[in-house]
Amino acid sequence: MEQIASEIERYGLWVVFANVLLAEGGLPLPAFPILVAAGALATRGGYSLFALIAAGVAACLIADLAWYWCGRRYGGRVLGWLCRLSLSADRCVHQTQTLFLKVGKSSLLLAKFLPGLSIVSVAMAGVARMPPAAFLLLDAAGALLFVSASLLLGWAFQDSIADVLKALGHTGKIGLVALLLLLCLYLLIRWWRRRLFIRTLRMNRITVAELQRAIAEGRNPLILDARPEEIRLRDGMIPGALPAGPEELDAIVATSRPDREVVVYCACPNEASAAIVAKRLKQAGLKTIHPLLGGIDAWVQAGQPLERMSPPASVTSIDHRPSERIEAGT
Repeated sequence: MEQIASEIERYGLWVVFANVLLAEGGLPLPAFPILVAAGALATRGGYSLFALIAAGVAACLIADLAWYWCGRRYGGRVLGWLCRLSLSADRCVHQTQTLFLKVGKSSLLLAKFLPGLSIVSVAMAGVARMPPAAFLLLDAAGALLFVSASLLLGWAFQDSIADVLKALGHTGKIGLVALLLLLCLYLLIRWWRRRLFIRTLRMNRITVAELQRAIAEGRNPLILDARPEEIRLRDGMIPGALPAGPEELDAIVATSRPDREVVVYCACPNEASAAIVAKRLKQAGLKTIHPLLGGIDAWVQAGQPLERMSPPASVTSIDHRPSERIEAGT
């Protein structure tokens, strides 16, 4: 531990730059504690806080511009990459998508303070095709706020942090190995829970062809759209589908038979939002629930039409809702 503190003192600017760059690039590295330690050790290493802030902000912008470009270039597919890269991006994508749509561009100002949301919010800005100038301004402001707050926190409590680092240093290699083992155990638990989550999805998913066959055979499955309301209104829904946001689920459960076949879809990696809705429906007593494999993107790629709902969407009447049919590709 003393060696780590010594390296931060000696190569503070490079340590801050590399750590923030890799963390914002997607690696599971903790940027916040390194920034706090760097702020506490800045005076010992002869670095000014302004230089450390500049290094951290520069690293943020480099990594974020790369993810922003990926979002603009590859659209929603970049969210799938993040899902494979991260141990928890399934839920994070849905949360950030909702936050980005409700809060708007200003979500970039605070996203870096919320673990797991920073990269996805940057990618979402690219997917939403935010103007580059607006993105740079807000992302730079958010990076400046996060890096400055972390470094200033370390600088303000430098004596206390130095005592903690000194105490950890006394444990020697045993303490460092213990910390690494705890980190590995944490990552292993997260990985295992994610594997179970994906395995459950794969066992229950239904394909677009199977959904079409169920409709053609007159099985009349209940189709639910788990995407945020703003996206449903903007992009349209599968014909006959009902909105399945948190506020609509109670009404859906109350008006559905427990044995009715239900298909839930979304537009997120691994059908994560659909799986969350499916889990809630199962807990409420519905028995046969399937996330749609590939979500609404798979439906559109199969050449199927969409239906645009007139706001506000409602589940009070299942058989009569104002709508406008959108043919695939229009």
